[in-house]
Amino acid sequence: MAYVDGIIIPVQKKKLAAYRAMSKKFGKVCREYGALEYHESVADDVKVGKVTSFPRAVKLKGGETVVFAWVVYKSRAARNRATKKIMNDKRVAAMMNPKSAGFDGKRLIYGGFKTFIDL
Repeated sequence: MAYVDGIIIPVQKKKLAAYRAMSKKFGKVCREYGALEYHESVADDVKVGKVTSFPRAVKLKGGETVVFAWVVYKSRAARNRATKKIMNDKRVAAMMNPKSAGFDGKRLIYGGFKTFIDL
């Protein structure tokens, strides 16, 4: 079954268009190095929970929204090979300027998940 990277990102609302443009480029790089799918979604019905929630998880600040992203790979090994290439790609390094990208990488949440149900 597939392997999925899940990412939750706080993004400045005023820079959402710039983030989206950057993210499209990043997604193409991911696909180039082996990702089968690349998806990003912006919060639409995401409330602050009493104990936990997406906004709490990323310590959402005023003027920000939550972006939920996932990248699908054939396997964990395929993801590990791709991630190494992606992180060493000069195009990606140029995209990661926090001022222009509109997100705080220190509050980004990232993890790999083994698929165990695929309907």
